[in-house]
Amino acid sequence: MSDSSVSSATTAPEAAPAAPGLVAMAAALAEGSVSARRLTEEALGRIAAAQPELNAFRTVRADAALAEADAADRRLAAGERLPLLGVPLAVKDDMDVTGEPTAFGCAGSFPPKTADSEAVRRLRAAGAVIVGKTQTPELGQWPFTEGGAFGETRNPWNPAYTPGGSSGGSAAAVAAGLVPAALGSDGAGSVRIPAAWTHLVGVKPQRGRISTWPEPESFNGLTVNGVLARTVADAALLLDAASGPHPEDLHRPARISAVEAARRTPRRRRIALSFGMPFTATPKSLDPRVRSAVERLAGRLESLGHEVVPEDPRYGPIGLTFVPRATSGVRDWAARVPDPALLDPRTHEAVRTGRVLGGLALRVSRRAEAGLRWRVGEIFDRFDVVLTPTTATPPLRVGALAGLGAMATDRAMIAACPYAWTWNVLGWPGVNIPAGLTGDGLPMGAQLLGPADSEPLLLALAAQVEAVEGWGSVRPGR
Repeated sequence: MSDSSVSSATTAPEAAPAAPGLVAMAAALAEGSVSARRLTEEALGRIAAAQPELNAFRTVRADAALAEADAADRRLAAGERLPLLGVPLAVKDDMDVTGEPTAFGCAGSFPPKTADSEAVRRLRAAGAVIVGKTQTPELGQWPFTEGGAFGETRNPWNPAYTPGGSSGGSAAAVAAGLVPAALGSDGAGSVRIPAAWTHLVGVKPQRGRISTWPEPESFNGLTVNGVLARTVADAALLLDAASGPHPEDLHRPARISAVEAARRTPRRRRIALSFGMPFTATPKSLDPRVRSAVERLAGRLESLGHEVVPEDPRYGPIGLTFVPRATSGVRDWAARVPDPALLDPRTHEAVRTGRVLGGLALRVSRRAEAGLRWRVGEIFDRFDVVLTPTTATPPLRVGALAGLGAMATDRAMIAACPYAWTWNVLGWPGVNIPAGLTGDGLPMGAQLLGPADSEPLLLALAAQVEAVEGWGSVRPGR
Protein backbone atom coordinates (compact mmCIF):
# COMPACT_ATOMS: atom_id res chain seq x y z
CA MET A 1 0.00 0.00 0.00
CA SER A 2 1.30 3.45 -0.85
CA ASP A 3 1.61 6.34 1.56
CA SER A 4 -0.61 9.18 0.36
CA SER A 5 1.03 12.02 2.22
CA VAL A 6 4.38 13.68 2.42
CA SER A 7 4.71 12.75 6.07
CA SER A 8 4.96 9.09 5.08
CA ALA A 9 8.58 9.67 4.08
CA THR A 10 9.70 11.03 7.42
CA THR A 11 10.85 7.60 8.50
CA ALA A 12 12.91 7.08 5.35
CA PRO A 13 16.69 6.71 5.65
CA GLU A 14 18.92 9.71 6.24
CA ALA A 15 19.51 11.88 3.19
CA ALA A 16 22.01 10.50 0.67
CA PRO A 17 24.20 12.56 -1.66
CA ALA A 18 22.47 14.11 -4.67
CA ALA A 19 21.19 11.69 -7.27
CA PRO A 20 23.49 10.95 -10.21
CA GLY A 21 22.12 11.67 -13.65
CA LEU A 22 19.36 9.61 -15.20
CA VAL A 23 21.58 8.08 -17.88
CA ALA A 24 24.26 7.15 -15.34
CA MET A 25 21.70 5.72 -12.93
CA ALA A 26 20.03 3.58 -15.59
CA ALA A 27 23.43 2.28 -16.75
CA ALA A 28 24.51 1.40 -13.19
CA LEU A 29 21.29 -0.56 -12.67
CA ALA A 30 21.69 -2.41 -15.96
CA GLU A 31 25.27 -3.43 -15.20
CA GLY A 32 24.35 -4.49 -11.67
CA SER A 33 26.62 -2.13 -9.75
CA VAL A 34 23.70 -0.80 -7.69
CA SER A 35 20.25 -2.03 -6.77
CA ALA A 36 16.91 -0.33 -7.37
CA ARG A 37 16.18 -0.81 -3.66
CA ARG A 38 19.27 1.16 -2.67
CA LEU A 39 18.61 3.97 -5.16
CA THR A 40 15.00 4.24 -4.03
CA GLU A 41 15.94 4.27 -0.34
CA GLU A 42 18.47 7.00 -1.05
CA ALA A 43 15.90 9.05 -2.98
CA LEU A 44 13.39 8.73 -0.15
CA GLY A 45 16.05 9.79 2.33
CA ARG A 46 16.86 12.88 0.30
CA ILE A 47 13.18 13.76 -0.04
CA ALA A 48 12.60 13.40 3.70
CA ALA A 49 15.60 15.57 4.54
CA ALA A 50 14.69 18.29 2.03
CA GLN A 51 10.92 18.37 2.50
CA PRO A 52 10.81 20.71 5.54
CA GLU A 53 12.70 23.41 3.61
CA LEU A 54 11.96 22.82 -0.08
CA ASN A 55 8.47 21.26 0.12
CA ALA A 56 8.85 19.75 -3.35
CA PHE A 57 6.45 16.83 -2.89
CA ARG A 58 2.69 16.68 -2.37
CA THR A 59 2.67 12.89 -2.08
CA VAL A 60 5.52 10.52 -1.25
CA ARG A 61 4.93 6.84 -2.05
CA ALA A 62 7.50 5.40 0.35
CA ASP A 63 6.09 1.90 0.84
CA ALA A 64 4.80 1.56 -2.73
CA ALA A 65 8.07 2.80 -4.22
CA LEU A 66 10.14 0.34 -2.20
CA ALA A 67 7.88 -2.48 -3.33
CA GLU A 68 8.28 -1.37 -6.94
CA ALA A 69 12.06 -1.21 -6.45
CA ASP A 70 12.16 -4.74 -5.08
CA ALA A 71 10.16 -5.95 -8.08
CA ALA A 72 12.59 -4.14 -10.39
CA ASP A 73 15.55 -5.83 -8.72
CA ARG A 74 13.97 -9.22 -9.32
CA ARG A 75 13.49 -8.38 -12.98
CA LEU A 76 17.05 -7.13 -13.29
CA ALA A 77 18.37 -10.26 -11.65
CA ALA A 78 16.41 -12.34 -14.17
CA GLY A 79 18.19 -10.54 -17.01
CA GLU A 80 15.41 -8.16 -18.05
CA ARG A 81 16.55 -4.78 -19.37
CA LEU A 82 14.37 -1.71 -19.96
CA PRO A 83 15.38 1.94 -20.43
CA LEU A 84 14.44 2.99 -16.87
CA LEU A 85 14.21 -0.30 -15.03
CA GLY A 86 14.62 0.45 -11.32
CA VAL A 87 15.18 4.21 -11.66
CA PRO A 88 13.34 6.36 -9.04
CA LEU A 89 11.48 9.25 -10.67
CA ALA A 90 8.81 11.80 -9.77
CA VAL A 91 5.77 13.12 -11.60
CA LYS A 92 3.77 16.30 -11.20
CA ASP A 93 0.53 16.21 -9.25
CA ASP A 94 -1.64 16.78 -12.31
CA MET A 95 -0.86 13.22 -13.47
CA ASP A 96 -2.75 10.20 -12.24
CA VAL A 97 -0.92 7.50 -10.31
CA THR A 98 -2.92 4.43 -9.32
CA GLY A 99 -3.85 4.52 -5.65
CA GLU A 100 -3.00 8.22 -5.20
CA PRO A 101 -5.15 11.36 -5.34
CA THR A 102 -4.62 13.95 -8.07
CA ALA A 103 -5.22 17.22 -6.25
CA PHE A 104 -3.49 19.46 -8.82
CA GLY A 105 -2.50 21.97 -6.18
CA CYS A 106 -5.96 22.20 -4.64
CA ALA A 107 -7.11 21.77 -1.05
CA GLY A 108 -9.63 19.13 -0.09
CA SER A 109 -9.99 15.37 0.02
CA PHE A 110 -9.53 13.87 -3.44
CA PRO A 111 -10.28 10.18 -4.11
CA PRO A 112 -7.42 7.89 -5.09
CA LYS A 113 -7.13 7.18 -8.80
CA THR A 114 -7.87 3.72 -10.10
CA ALA A 115 -5.58 3.93 -13.15
CA ASP A 116 -2.35 5.60 -14.21
CA SER A 117 -2.39 8.42 -16.72
CA GLU A 118 -0.88 7.38 -20.04
CA ALA A 119 2.41 9.19 -19.38
CA VAL A 120 2.81 7.44 -16.03
CA ARG A 121 1.84 4.12 -17.60
CA ARG A 122 4.61 4.54 -20.14
CA LEU A 123 7.15 5.35 -17.43
CA ARG A 124 6.16 2.16 -15.64
CA ALA A 125 6.39 0.23 -18.92
CA ALA A 126 9.97 1.51 -19.18
CA GLY A 127 10.61 0.18 -15.65
CA ALA A 128 10.60 3.39 -13.60
CA VAL A 129 9.87 3.50 -9.86
CA ILE A 130 7.49 6.37 -9.03
CA VAL A 131 8.61 7.80 -5.68
CA GLY A 132 6.02 10.55 -5.48
CA LYS A 133 4.00 13.41 -6.93
CA THR A 134 5.38 16.95 -6.91
CA GLN A 135 3.81 20.24 -5.88
CA THR A 136 2.04 22.55 -8.29
CA PRO A 137 0.05 25.73 -7.73
CA GLU A 138 -3.71 25.49 -7.90
CA LEU A 139 -4.69 24.06 -11.30
CA GLY A 140 -1.24 25.01 -12.61
CA GLN A 141 -2.18 28.64 -13.12
CA TRP A 142 0.85 30.58 -11.89
CA PRO A 143 4.65 30.77 -12.33
CA PHE A 144 5.17 30.22 -8.60
CA THR A 145 4.44 27.10 -6.56
CA GLU A 146 2.56 28.27 -3.52
CA GLY A 147 -0.93 27.75 -2.15
CA GLY A 148 -3.15 27.35 0.86
CA ALA A 149 -3.31 23.60 0.29
CA PHE A 150 0.39 22.96 0.84
CA GLY A 151 2.35 26.14 1.64
CA GLU A 152 5.38 27.28 -0.36
CA THR A 153 7.77 25.29 -2.52
CA ARG A 154 11.23 26.84 -2.45
CA ASN A 155 14.18 27.09 -4.79
CA PRO A 156 17.22 24.91 -3.96
CA TRP A 157 19.50 27.71 -5.18
CA ASN A 158 18.10 30.09 -2.56
CA PRO A 159 15.07 29.12 -0.42
CA ALA A 160 13.95 32.74 -0.24
CA TYR A 161 13.01 32.47 -3.93
CA THR A 162 10.45 30.46 -5.86
CA PRO A 163 11.52 27.65 -8.18
CA GLY A 164 8.85 28.92 -10.55
CA GLY A 165 5.72 27.15 -11.66
CA SER A 166 3.63 25.48 -12.32
CA SER A 167 6.01 22.48 -12.41
CA GLY A 168 7.89 24.01 -9.48
CA GLY A 169 7.88 20.89 -7.34
CA SER A 170 9.40 18.79 -10.12
CA ALA A 171 12.02 21.46 -10.80
CA ALA A 172 12.95 21.78 -7.12
CA ALA A 173 13.20 18.00 -6.77
CA VAL A 174 15.53 17.64 -9.76
CA ALA A 175 17.63 20.74 -9.06
CA ALA A 176 18.17 19.63 -5.46
CA GLY A 177 19.20 16.15 -6.63
CA LEU A 178 16.31 14.40 -4.88
CA VAL A 179 15.56 12.50 -8.10
CA PRO A 180 17.52 12.43 -11.38
CA ALA A 181 14.62 13.71 -13.51
CA ALA A 182 10.88 14.31 -13.37
CA LEU A 183 7.81 14.88 -15.48
CA GLY A 184 6.04 18.22 -15.47
CA SER A 185 3.45 19.92 -17.64
CA ASP A 186 3.58 23.16 -19.61
CA GLY A 187 0.50 25.26 -20.41
CA ALA A 188 2.12 28.70 -20.54
CA GLY A 189 5.76 27.91 -19.85
CA SER A 190 5.18 25.71 -16.80
CA VAL A 191 8.11 23.39 -17.59
CA ARG A 192 10.42 25.99 -19.14
CA ILE A 193 9.95 28.71 -16.51
CA PRO A 194 10.89 26.55 -13.49
CA ALA A 195 13.70 24.99 -15.52
CA ALA A 196 15.07 28.49 -16.17
CA TRP A 197 14.82 29.45 -12.50
CA THR A 198 16.48 26.25 -11.24
CA HIS A 199 19.28 25.74 -13.82
CA LEU A 200 17.72 22.76 -15.59
CA VAL A 201 16.98 21.53 -19.07
CA GLY A 202 13.23 21.75 -19.55
CA VAL A 203 11.57 20.30 -22.65
CA LYS A 204 8.09 21.35 -23.76
CA PRO A 205 7.52 18.89 -26.58
CA GLN A 206 5.22 19.05 -29.58
CA ARG A 207 1.56 18.87 -28.60
CA GLY A 208 0.66 15.21 -28.24
CA ARG A 209 4.24 13.96 -28.00
CA ILE A 210 3.63 12.86 -24.40
CA SER A 211 0.01 11.89 -23.95
CA THR A 212 -2.20 13.90 -21.60
CA TRP A 213 -4.72 11.03 -21.33
CA PRO A 214 -7.17 10.68 -19.55
CA GLU A 215 -7.58 14.09 -21.17
CA PRO A 216 -7.75 13.80 -25.00
CA GLU A 217 -6.08 17.20 -24.86
CA SER A 218 -5.41 19.40 -21.85
CA PHE A 219 -6.62 22.97 -21.32
CA ASN A 220 -7.98 23.17 -24.87
CA GLY A 221 -4.65 22.14 -26.33
CA LEU A 222 -2.50 24.64 -24.43
CA THR A 223 -1.00 22.19 -21.93
CA VAL A 224 1.43 19.43 -22.82
CA ASN A 225 3.43 17.10 -20.61
CA GLY A 226 7.19 17.62 -20.58
CA VAL A 227 10.42 16.72 -18.83
CA LEU A 228 12.92 18.33 -16.46
CA ALA A 229 16.49 17.10 -16.02
CA ARG A 230 20.00 18.40 -15.39
CA THR A 231 21.39 17.43 -18.80
CA VAL A 232 20.12 17.12 -22.35
CA ALA A 233 20.95 13.39 -22.42
CA ASP A 234 18.89 12.80 -19.27
CA ALA A 235 15.98 14.86 -20.64
CA ALA A 236 16.10 12.96 -23.93
CA LEU A 237 16.02 9.58 -22.21
CA LEU A 238 12.98 10.54 -20.15
CA LEU A 239 11.27 12.13 -23.15
CA ASP A 240 11.60 8.95 -25.20
CA ALA A 241 10.36 6.79 -22.33
CA ALA A 242 7.29 8.95 -21.66
CA SER A 243 6.36 9.66 -25.29
CA GLY A 244 3.62 7.98 -27.27
CA PRO A 245 -0.12 8.35 -27.76
CA HIS A 246 -3.15 6.86 -26.14
CA PRO A 247 -5.60 5.54 -28.78
CA GLU A 248 -8.07 8.33 -27.95
CA ASP A 249 -5.62 11.26 -27.95
CA LEU A 250 -6.58 14.14 -30.26
CA HIS A 251 -2.95 14.87 -31.22
CA ARG A 252 -0.63 12.09 -32.41
CA PRO A 253 2.67 13.35 -33.84
CA ALA A 254 5.02 10.90 -35.54
CA ARG A 255 7.51 9.31 -33.18
CA ILE A 256 11.02 10.71 -32.84
CA SER A 257 14.16 9.47 -31.11
CA ALA A 258 15.21 12.16 -28.67
CA VAL A 259 18.18 10.10 -27.47
CA GLU A 260 19.59 9.79 -30.98
CA ALA A 261 18.99 13.48 -31.65
CA ALA A 262 20.87 14.53 -28.52
CA ARG A 263 23.91 12.59 -29.75
CA ARG A 264 24.06 14.30 -33.16
CA THR A 265 26.15 17.36 -33.90
CA PRO A 266 23.93 19.80 -35.78
CA ARG A 267 25.07 21.37 -39.03
CA ARG A 268 25.40 25.14 -39.27
CA ARG A 269 22.04 26.75 -38.53
CA ARG A 270 20.48 30.20 -38.83
CA ILE A 271 19.19 31.32 -35.44
CA ALA A 272 16.93 34.32 -34.82
CA LEU A 273 17.81 36.13 -31.59
CA SER A 274 14.58 37.64 -30.32
CA PHE A 275 13.93 39.92 -27.36
CA GLY A 276 10.55 41.16 -28.64
CA MET A 277 7.51 40.40 -26.48
CA PRO A 278 4.02 39.65 -27.78
CA PHE A 279 1.39 42.31 -27.15
CA THR A 280 -0.51 41.89 -23.87
CA ALA A 281 -1.65 45.46 -23.04
CA THR A 282 0.28 45.19 -19.77
CA PRO A 283 3.64 46.71 -18.78
CA LYS A 284 6.73 44.52 -19.01
CA SER A 285 10.44 44.94 -19.53
CA LEU A 286 13.49 42.71 -19.83
CA ASP A 287 15.90 42.60 -16.88
CA PRO A 288 19.35 43.58 -18.21
CA ARG A 289 20.91 40.61 -16.43
CA VAL A 290 18.69 38.23 -18.38
CA ARG A 291 19.37 40.04 -21.64
CA SER A 292 23.11 39.84 -21.07
CA ALA A 293 22.89 36.12 -20.24
CA VAL A 294 20.96 35.35 -23.44
CA GLU A 295 23.32 37.48 -25.53
CA ARG A 296 26.22 35.51 -24.08
CA LEU A 297 24.57 32.27 -25.18
CA ALA A 298 23.99 33.74 -28.62
CA GLY A 299 27.72 34.41 -28.79
CA ARG A 300 28.36 30.84 -27.72
CA LEU A 301 26.20 29.57 -30.58
CA GLU A 302 28.12 31.77 -33.00
CA SER A 303 31.40 30.36 -31.69
CA LEU A 304 30.02 26.90 -32.48
CA GLY A 305 29.60 27.90 -36.11
CA HIS A 306 25.98 29.02 -36.23
CA GLU A 307 24.69 32.28 -37.67
CA VAL A 308 22.76 34.38 -35.13
CA VAL A 309 20.73 37.35 -36.40
CA PRO A 310 18.42 39.67 -34.42
CA GLU A 311 14.84 39.03 -35.56
CA ASP A 312 11.43 38.81 -33.85
CA PRO A 313 8.55 36.52 -34.77
CA ARG A 314 5.37 38.28 -35.90
CA TYR A 315 3.17 37.39 -32.93
CA GLY A 316 0.23 39.62 -33.88
CA PRO A 317 -2.97 39.14 -31.84
CA ILE A 318 -1.91 35.81 -30.34
CA GLY A 319 -2.70 36.98 -26.80
CA LEU A 320 -6.40 37.30 -27.60
CA THR A 321 -6.57 33.58 -28.34
CA PHE A 322 -4.84 32.44 -25.15
CA VAL A 323 -7.25 33.68 -22.47
CA PRO A 324 -10.42 31.85 -23.62
CA ARG A 325 -8.54 28.55 -23.87
CA ALA A 326 -6.80 28.94 -20.50
CA THR A 327 -9.77 30.14 -18.46
CA SER A 328 -12.11 27.59 -20.01
CA GLY A 329 -9.63 24.92 -18.97
CA VAL A 330 -9.58 26.26 -15.41
CA ARG A 331 -13.39 26.28 -15.40
CA ASP A 332 -13.54 22.65 -16.53
CA TRP A 333 -10.97 21.44 -14.00
CA ALA A 334 -12.46 23.43 -11.11
CA ALA A 335 -15.76 21.62 -11.66
CA ARG A 336 -14.07 18.39 -10.48
CA VAL A 337 -12.81 19.78 -7.17
CA PRO A 338 -14.57 18.16 -4.17
CA ASP A 339 -15.01 21.46 -2.31
CA PRO A 340 -14.94 24.54 -4.59
CA ALA A 341 -15.20 26.80 -1.53
CA LEU A 342 -11.55 25.97 -0.80
CA LEU A 343 -10.29 27.35 -4.11
CA ASP A 344 -8.20 30.52 -4.27
CA PRO A 345 -10.25 33.67 -5.02
CA ARG A 346 -8.14 34.12 -8.17
CA THR A 347 -9.28 30.70 -9.35
CA HIS A 348 -12.91 31.68 -8.86
CA GLU A 349 -12.26 34.76 -10.99
CA ALA A 350 -10.69 32.61 -13.73
CA VAL A 351 -13.71 30.28 -13.59
CA ARG A 352 -16.07 33.22 -14.07
CA THR A 353 -14.03 34.41 -17.05
CA GLY A 354 -14.00 30.89 -18.46
CA ARG A 355 -17.80 30.74 -18.30
CA VAL A 356 -18.07 33.98 -20.27
CA LEU A 357 -15.44 33.05 -22.86
CA GLY A 358 -16.11 29.32 -23.07
CA GLY A 359 -18.53 29.50 -25.98
CA LEU A 360 -18.05 31.53 -29.15
CA ALA A 361 -14.78 33.13 -27.98
CA LEU A 362 -13.28 29.70 -27.35
CA ARG A 363 -14.36 28.40 -30.74
CA VAL A 364 -12.92 31.46 -32.47
CA SER A 365 -9.67 31.07 -30.52
CA ARG A 366 -9.30 27.47 -31.65
CA ARG A 367 -10.01 28.35 -35.29
CA ALA A 368 -7.44 31.16 -35.15
CA GLU A 369 -4.60 28.75 -34.37
CA ALA A 370 -3.94 27.80 -38.00
CA GLY A 371 -3.59 31.43 -39.06
CA LEU A 372 -1.32 32.19 -36.12
CA ARG A 373 0.90 29.26 -37.04
CA TRP A 374 1.22 30.68 -40.53
CA ARG A 375 1.92 34.19 -39.24
CA VAL A 376 4.42 33.28 -36.51
CA GLY A 377 5.86 30.39 -38.52
CA GLU A 378 6.89 32.72 -41.32
CA ILE A 379 10.13 33.24 -39.42
CA PHE A 380 11.06 29.62 -40.11
CA ASP A 381 11.17 30.38 -43.82
CA ARG A 382 14.35 32.30 -43.01
CA PHE A 383 15.61 30.78 -39.76
CA ASP A 384 15.87 27.29 -38.30
CA VAL A 385 15.44 28.19 -34.63
CA VAL A 386 14.43 31.17 -32.49
CA LEU A 387 16.46 31.99 -29.35
CA THR A 388 14.69 34.07 -26.68
CA PRO A 389 14.85 34.57 -22.94
CA THR A 390 12.68 32.05 -21.11
CA THR A 391 11.63 34.67 -18.55
CA ALA A 392 12.08 38.44 -18.37
CA THR A 393 13.45 38.34 -14.81
CA PRO A 394 15.45 36.08 -12.52
CA PRO A 395 13.42 34.09 -9.94
CA LEU A 396 10.83 35.96 -7.87
CA ARG A 397 10.89 35.93 -4.10
CA VAL A 398 8.59 33.48 -2.35
CA GLY A 399 5.36 35.30 -1.56
CA ALA A 400 5.93 38.09 -4.08
CA LEU A 401 2.48 37.54 -5.58
CA ALA A 402 0.72 36.32 -2.44
CA GLY A 403 -2.46 38.16 -1.55
CA LEU A 404 -2.81 39.91 -4.91
CA GLY A 405 -6.10 40.02 -6.72
CA ALA A 406 -6.63 38.22 -10.01
CA MET A 407 -5.80 41.15 -12.27
CA ALA A 408 -2.75 42.21 -10.28
CA THR A 409 -1.48 38.61 -10.31
CA ASP A 410 -1.95 38.38 -14.06
CA ARG A 411 -0.06 41.62 -14.63
CA ALA A 412 2.79 40.56 -12.35
CA MET A 413 3.22 37.13 -13.89
CA ILE A 414 3.05 38.49 -17.45
CA ALA A 415 5.74 41.01 -16.52
CA ALA A 416 7.99 38.24 -15.20
CA CYS A 417 7.15 35.60 -17.82
CA PRO A 418 6.13 37.14 -21.17
CA TYR A 419 8.13 34.87 -23.47
CA ALA A 420 7.01 31.27 -23.06
CA TRP A 421 3.23 31.10 -23.49
CA THR A 422 3.01 31.83 -27.23
CA TRP A 423 4.41 28.42 -28.13
CA ASN A 424 1.60 26.78 -26.13
CA VAL A 425 -0.96 28.44 -28.37
CA LEU A 426 0.88 27.10 -31.42
CA GLY A 427 1.54 23.63 -29.98
CA TRP A 428 5.20 23.67 -31.06
CA PRO A 429 8.25 22.49 -29.09
CA GLY A 430 10.63 24.58 -27.00
CA VAL A 431 13.62 23.74 -24.83
CA ASN A 432 14.90 25.78 -21.90
CA ILE A 433 18.66 25.70 -21.42
CA PRO A 434 20.55 27.23 -18.48
CA ALA A 435 21.90 30.69 -19.31
CA GLY A 436 24.01 31.22 -16.20
CA LEU A 437 23.62 32.75 -12.76
CA THR A 438 23.07 36.30 -11.56
CA GLY A 439 25.72 37.93 -9.40
CA ASP A 440 23.89 36.67 -6.31
CA GLY A 441 23.65 33.11 -7.62
CA LEU A 442 20.12 32.90 -9.05
CA PRO A 443 19.60 30.88 -12.25
CA MET A 444 18.43 32.32 -15.57
CA GLY A 445 17.39 30.53 -18.74
CA ALA A 446 17.06 30.86 -22.49
CA GLN A 447 14.73 28.95 -24.75
CA LEU A 448 15.32 27.40 -28.15
CA LEU A 449 12.04 27.47 -30.07
CA GLY A 450 11.23 25.61 -33.26
CA PRO A 451 8.37 24.80 -35.63
CA ALA A 452 6.25 21.67 -35.48
CA ASP A 453 8.08 18.45 -34.60
CA SER A 454 11.47 20.15 -34.29
CA GLU A 455 12.53 18.52 -30.99
CA PRO A 456 15.43 16.65 -32.66
CA LEU A 457 17.02 19.89 -33.87
CA LEU A 458 16.39 21.72 -30.57
CA LEU A 459 17.89 18.87 -28.53
CA ALA A 460 20.92 18.58 -30.82
CA LEU A 461 21.62 22.30 -30.48
CA ALA A 462 21.08 22.19 -26.71
CA ALA A 463 23.47 19.25 -26.36
CA GLN A 464 26.08 21.04 -28.44
CA VAL A 465 25.89 24.10 -26.19
CA GLU A 466 25.94 21.95 -23.06
CA ALA A 467 29.15 20.26 -24.19
CA VAL A 468 30.99 23.58 -23.90
CA GLU A 469 28.94 25.20 -21.12
CA GLY A 470 29.03 22.19 -18.77
CA TRP A 471 25.91 23.22 -16.87
CA GLY A 472 25.13 19.70 -15.65
CA SER A 473 27.96 19.88 -13.12
CA VAL A 474 26.79 23.22 -11.66
CA ARG A 475 24.44 22.55 -8.77
CA PRO A 476 23.10 24.42 -5.74
CA GLY A 477 25.74 24.78 -3.04
CA ARG A 478 28.59 23.77 -5.35
